Amino acid sequence: MAILWTSTDAAVATGGQVTVPWGASGISIDTRTLVPGDLFVALTDVRDGHDFVAQALARGASAALVSRVPDGVPADAPLLIVPDVLDGLRALARAARARTGARVVGVTGSVGKTSTKDMLAVVLGGQGRTHAAAASYNNHWGVPLTLARMPADSEFAVIEIGMNHPGEIAPLARLSRLDGALITTVGAAHLEAFESLEGIAHEKASILDGLKPGGFAVLPADLDVSPILLDKAVAVGARVIRFGLTEGVEFRLTEVALTPEATVIRATAGQERLLFKVMTPGRHFAGNALAVLAVARALDLDPTLAALDLARWSPPAGRGTRERIVMDPVDGVGFELIDDAFNANPTSMAASLDLLAAMQPVDGVGRVGTGRRIAILGDMLELGRTELDLHADIARHPALASVAQVHCVGPRMRALHMALPQRRRGLWVETAAELVPQVRGLVDAGDIVLVKGSKGIKVSAVVDALRKLGQATAHGSEGER
Repeated sequence: MAILWTSTDAAVATGGQVTVPWGASGISIDTRTLVPGDLFVALTDVRDGHDFVAQALARGASAALVSRVPDGVPADAPLLIVPDVLDGLRALARAARARTGARVVGVTGSVGKTSTKDMLAVVLGGQGRTHAAAASYNNHWGVPLTLARMPADSEFAVIEIGMNHPGEIAPLARLSRLDGALITTVGAAHLEAFESLEGIAHEKASILDGLKPGGFAVLPADLDVSPILLDKAVAVGARVIRFGLTEGVEFRLTEVALTPEATVIRATAGQERLLFKVMTPGRHFAGNALAVLAVARALDLDPTLAALDLARWSPPAGRGTRERIVMDPVDGVGFELIDDAFNANPTSMAASLDLLAAMQPVDGVGRVGTGRRIAILGDMLELGRTELDLHADIARHPALASVAQVHCVGPRMRALHMALPQRRRGLWVETAAELVPQVRGLVDAGDIVLVKGSKGIKVSAVVDALRKLGQATAHGSEGER
């Protein structure tokens, strides 16, 4: 396996002290997923990573990045000792970025940044060696970790950058030294910390502070706050590429058609007509896919290959994965499950409900007789002082007209439960654990069931319970937040 970091290179990058020479083929922050040969980084979060150094070395770590010799670890163990472990990881990230000629694109947005990052990684990967995090590593340690893992011979890299509070995005963008940046959208997420959509827009726009001279910015054109994004791009001297429905934008969406298995998209790029698809239904994927093609054009990639490669992408588990749960293996009847239990905010909730409304249940196969659309919705977290109003507002979404029942999970979702018309009002429970024993009575063959909520409300437990009602089979996928 190729060496990612030698002890000499890592010491030069961090200014740290090497106890004995070593070479690392990867980097890990978790002993549960550590691969032999990894450099174990002893970060301090809920637990002090130094407590796991001995375990990491026993599991085959080539060395550990530490700020002290941990208890139970001999002084001649393979260590890189630095004053602060997170600063040491950032130093590795800077060095990794400096030693590669890769063109690096940063992705941020209130909704869709993970799926867009993954779409972009697939498209770039079809035209060169591409580095991107497999998971949603987009915070103060995730971005440095992604950069530090970047092989020196990478030709492209995609860096997802997120935030929970003001001032988080710009330092991570500067660390990444971006050739280009893509903002998917700006929506009502993290209002607890920002108070207004305009504040969120300014924070998202700060990704452009990390652009190298001559860098490009791919921006949504249809938002009320789009002028904020555009003003920032102009201020930093970025090459601006806009996407959306607005007349005159560089990449304009003209038509979106949903099939049971795909989203077919027509658009224009200047005078050129585009026709492409992603192999998962969902109207909200269209804009993000178009933005990915805009990035590919900005990087002067083959546009035909880029469009073809988009069809190879599918969302990760928990972000809208679509499955068929076979309840009776003899006759094959069952229900469709949309697992979107990883994250939620008002914008992504609306997109998921639109998707549910666009899907077609099957009649005549279950005890109820009529296939139904059923939504199991968990709390949307970090929405600030208007959170109850934002939850209640879901009741006015047009897609709910086609939803037979809405079951609500969490204290905030009680506001939606009370706002729903009686005929659609299902169960309300304080916790997901309370709903788990009741799932058998909530669904029937022929139904389509959406489960969505913020990760902290743990509606993933409801997803697991639904899967146990039968045999799950992959059947395309949709959704993402």
